[in-house]
Amino acid sequence: MHNYAAGTRSTVSGYRERLSPSLWLIVSAAVAAPMVALVFVPVDAAIALAAGITAGALIVFGLIAASPVVSLSGGTLRVGRARIDVADLGDAVALTGDAAREARGPGLSRSAWHLLRGGIDGVVRVAVSDSDDPVTEWVFSSRTPDRVVALIARAQRAR
Repeated sequence: MHNYAAGTRSTVSGYRERLSPSLWLIVSAAVAAPMVALVFVPVDAAIALAAGITAGALIVFGLIAASPVVSLSGGTLRVGRARIDVADLGDAVALTGDAAREARGPGLSRSAWHLLRGGIDGVVRVAVSDSDDPVTEWVFSSRTPDRVVALIARAQRAR
C-alpha cells in the first residue's frame, strides 16, 4: 500500500495482535493426527505414532504461523501484509456485536480494504483520508478493537 521513509516515524508505543484461529479450529485440526496414524498402522505402530504426532503438530503450527498480525508501531498501521501511515488515516471506530456483524456483512463497502477472521467478534473501521488512495476505509478484525482505535488516535495526535 504505502511506503514511507524511516525518518517520518512517531514515538507512540507499539501494539501487536496475532489473529490466530479459535481453540475449536485448532482442536479440529489436531484430529488429523489420529487419521494420519491410522494410515501408517499397517506399516509399523511406532511409525504410525510418529507420523500422527508430526502431522498434528505441523497442522496446528501452520494454522498459527499463517495467522495475520495487526500491529501499530512507528506511526504505521500494519494489518496482515498491508500497511499505511497513520497520517493517511481518518477517524477510527471500534465495533462489536450487531454493529460488527453489520460491518462484516451488508455494511461492507466495495471500496473498503478488509481482513476479517471468523471467530473474532470485534471489528475496527478506519477511514482513509488520502485522496490518491482508491481504498476509502480499512475494515479488519481485532479482539481488542477499543484499544486499537485508542492507539490509532494517540499515534495521529503524536504526528
